Amino acid sequence: MKRLLLIMLVLLCTNIAVNAQDSSATQTIRGTIVDADSKSGIYGVNIKIVDSNPLKGTITDPDGNFRIENVPVGRVSLQLSFVGYESRIISNIIVNVGKEVVLELQMQEVAIDLDDIVVTPEIEEGVPANEMVLISGRSISMEELTRMATGFNDPAMITSNFAGVANAGDGGNDIIVRGNSPKYVQWRLEGMPMTTPNHFGDQGMINGTTGILNSNLLANSDFFTGAFSPEFGNVIGGIYDIKLRKGNNEKQEAIAGIGLLGTDLTLEGPLKKGYNGSYLINYRYSTADVLNQLGALDVEGNPKFQDAAVKFHLPTKRAGLFSIYALGGISSLGFDDVQPDDWNIPGSDEMIPNLQTEFDKKSFLLNTGVSHTYFFTDDNFIETGLSATFDGVKDDVFRNESDTERIHSLKSDLQKSAYRAQANYHHKLNAKNKIQAGVIYTLFDYKNQQIRQDFGENQATPVLDFNENMGNMRSYISWKHRFNQDVTLVAGVHNTNVFFNKKHTLEPRLALSWQMSLKSKLNFGYGNHSTMEGVNHYFAQIRDGNGNLTQPNLNLDLLKAHHLVLGYNYKINQNWDFTLEMYYQDLYDLPVENNVNSIFSTVNEDLDVTYVALVNEGKGTNTGIELTINRSFANGYYFMANTSVFESHYTALDGVERSTRFDSDYRINILGGREFSGLGKKKNQTIAINAKLFFQGGQKILPLLRTESGSLNVDPDNNKFWDYSKAYQNSLEDLYALTLSASFKWDKKRTTHELLVNLENITDNKGKLREYYDASEPGGVGYTTQFGLLPNLMYRIYF
Repeated sequence: MKRLLLIMLVLLCTNIAVNAQDSSATQTIRGTIVDADSKSGIYGVNIKIVDSNPLKGTITDPDGNFRIENVPVGRVSLQLSFVGYESRIISNIIVNVGKEVVLELQMQEVAIDLDDIVVTPEIEEGVPANEMVLISGRSISMEELTRMATGFNDPAMITSNFAGVANAGDGGNDIIVRGNSPKYVQWRLEGMPMTTPNHFGDQGMINGTTGILNSNLLANSDFFTGAFSPEFGNVIGGIYDIKLRKGNNEKQEAIAGIGLLGTDLTLEGPLKKGYNGSYLINYRYSTADVLNQLGALDVEGNPKFQDAAVKFHLPTKRAGLFSIYALGGISSLGFDDVQPDDWNIPGSDEMIPNLQTEFDKKSFLLNTGVSHTYFFTDDNFIETGLSATFDGVKDDVFRNESDTERIHSLKSDLQKSAYRAQANYHHKLNAKNKIQAGVIYTLFDYKNQQIRQDFGENQATPVLDFNENMGNMRSYISWKHRFNQDVTLVAGVHNTNVFFNKKHTLEPRLALSWQMSLKSKLNFGYGNHSTMEGVNHYFAQIRDGNGNLTQPNLNLDLLKAHHLVLGYNYKINQNWDFTLEMYYQDLYDLPVENNVNSIFSTVNEDLDVTYVALVNEGKGTNTGIELTINRSFANGYYFMANTSVFESHYTALDGVERSTRFDSDYRINILGGREFSGLGKKKNQTIAINAKLFFQGGQKILPLLRTESGSLNVDPDNNKFWDYSKAYQNSLEDLYALTLSASFKWDKKRTTHELLVNLENITDNKGKLREYYDASEPGGVGYTTQFGLLPNLMYRIYF
């Protein structure tokens, strides 16, 4: 590892010393500006580069397109203005020599006559692209992905920078939103639900350690944390609506990167001369696997992965806009003697003394689809889409007891396909009213087999053995009404039908935004939401009292929640703002074990899965308050501090209210960064330094059995380890981590080079997350801890 780092740094420093370029380097900024509601191009928008001298700008053509050439490299802001529309300032646009800037922007038509009103544009940061979202939502840009510490090239990791969001701290990229399990977060790609985009996925394809999505591919994407607008269904936790950017449709461009975690290449360009269509292609391979093969690195478990993505943008003159996209990846790892702090595997084999446990994992996923947008008039259009997703996980666990045979204690082959068809109709009635309605049908095809033989059992049990199709349909209608320039209402209803067991819901939604003054805004949101539980629970095979296999969960209902959110935003000045949100989630019809003495609910599941008879008689609550103080990036620096204080509770059939395992009580994030531009003799270099410090309560645990005096009281021979009477009462300790990142960028005549360093958890703090039985440890207790120091070095070239 040290040898590799030294070689890379020497090569990079040599390149920096040899190559230079004067400060007159320029690039083109171009793009399209559309109406926020109708998505039709706006003719005549005045665009100027803020503080440019001499003034540099342009206006849009009849299709809403614009182009500004010879823009100096660095950061710039665009001011957009047009009669009858709200003015905007788009800030922190990064201009590099090696890549054109291509933007897709939108403007909101004013709801009243502005003849006698002067509208002052405000700097906007994090405003969702979805105009129907009024509360608990924000956009995440590619610029933020590369700038903020924690989030290094992984769209999932950056979400933990924001209030109300956390992760487990064990090196995974799970997303825990307001105390809800990560499995209740919905990922979307190009407007369609998709498989969680992770390598090394668990049995539900929910959690992983490495994201498949690459920041080089992304346009601004939306992230929502509660009280979702009417178009979203089958979700109660959070929504990450990922958008892939369009490739450059005028010139060929590329981004190449080599880093300690992955080496990738991105290509983009026009499909043919004179045609506005484009392609965007990315491929990445695990650098760690290459280094392992060369003997330069020794990573336990030998994890390896590769992934690829593609998007074709295909506009036509009369038939509308077509887009074809795909995202996929494969991964594998294996341990000869897995320990609880290596990987979480089903069962308790790794805790049994004198037992060697082998573990092998393979996973794959593919999300692909085609979307189409057709404009009937300038005020109404329809979006349609077809998609297919495929994913699978194969887990094999073997245990080897001394002087006994090798037992295949887990054999798991879980495969899922999903085929979707969707249509969304948008009609802008006037400046005050918009109607949106849509429907999506999904056909699931499952081929799941899992055989388990826990320690001490005489026979293996086929807990999953099904090959089934399941269909569901969701539909919605939504209305946005602007009473005036200050008050906006979004109301609607969402309907879900599960045809497999004839379950359905009708879910009202409501959101209201009131601009109380030039500086302050009040938002309110309510939504009734529902989601299906993991399909493995529906078809789980469970032995009854006579030893016969049964499927008691085929009639399991949807789990549901009422969301209430109240938010307040105060604009301190042009760059500083303050946001407060309070929320309450009332969860009901939660699946819990059909046993009055049981504490089990599916809302607590982690990577292991428990198969028991379930009923929808559980309940729960998530309540909290979130506070954010944000200083937008300006004058070379930014700052953000946020805190979340919350409670997450549930009640099973035993009638006792307990914390969920995701109830970590609080989280505090402090982020900031400074950028130094115009460095070097020819003022062509930029250095950026960023940092993040977080504090968080530990997740609640299932403790080991102990006597009244505190001594360990486990019984490995009978596979008895956990004290369910004290489930989720306490955590082991609070957590913290400091992350530092730095980048150095320099421009040449036709290329831009960038060196990025990220030091995750630089203090190597390893707070205790969970405990487990380990006879070799003092007192017989081992601990799963925070992931320690994780360095990542990456070099990129844009050309």
